[in-house]
Amino acid sequence: MPDLGPFHPQIVHFVIALLFTGVAFRWASFARTARLAFTGPAAAVLLIAGTAAAALAVHSGLNAHGPVERVPGARAAVIEHEEWGERTRNIFIVVAALEIAALIPAAARWRKGAYVASALVGLAGAVSLYEAGEHGGELVYGYAGGVGIRSGSPDDVGRLLTAGLYHQAMLDRKAGRAADAARLIDQLAQRAPQDTTVQLLVIESLILDKQDGKAALAALARFPARPDSRFVRFRVGLLRADAFALVGMRDSARVTLEGMAGEFANNRAIEDRLGKLK
Repeated sequence: MPDLGPFHPQIVHFVIALLFTGVAFRWASFARTARLAFTGPAAAVLLIAGTAAAALAVHSGLNAHGPVERVPGARAAVIEHEEWGERTRNIFIVVAALEIAALIPAAARWRKGAYVASALVGLAGAVSLYEAGEHGGELVYGYAGGVGIRSGSPDDVGRLLTAGLYHQAMLDRKAGRAADAARLIDQLAQRAPQDTTVQLLVIESLILDKQDGKAALAALARFPARPDSRFVRFRVGLLRADAFALVGMRDSARVTLEGMAGEFANNRAIEDRLGKLK
């Protein structure tokens, strides 16, 4: 079978949609109403198709796990996710077998029993599927499993590193580790010196982490008086006001903010800064 690792996220979402809906339809099929008559055949199709998708999900996950498992600290999370995925596949193989058996014409006498067994085993499978999904989410969002490496593009890996540096810098700043935050922002600047967003982060770090308002004003001087981008105008304006306030030029800070208030009416950040200057 070909390497399906890059398609693991897409396959997994099909599994979740098909199997959860299939289990719900199988239980709904026990209602003796004409309106819900379609749920019986629909459940069989969804559960059999979902089980096939679950087998592909396990295969694609095994294809994808190598690079993720080698990330320091991630191996246990990878193994746990794999175990729940394999458990889910195995449970739904039983469910699919029951659904297929119930379709055999000669099985009319025990068809209802097969459907009841499918519904009960399907409930266990749904719990296992939830756990597999929950552990998969933890692997992605807690360990960055697969993030930045799925495509194999160096640009994606670079964006992963950029995100890591940024978020750790924000955490260090929040924890009062200003020097550590500044050091990480400087690393960002070394990696992307021409990126406008990074340049603004460096100026913000000069103000918040290094408490160097003069250097921040010098860096802001390189920006045009009125940048074309509304986002950049807003960020530059706030940073300029903060830098003025830091060096004691409170009137200049107030003028800057009052000038911004016309374009960015009722903006909380501007109002808060103006309030502190009064």
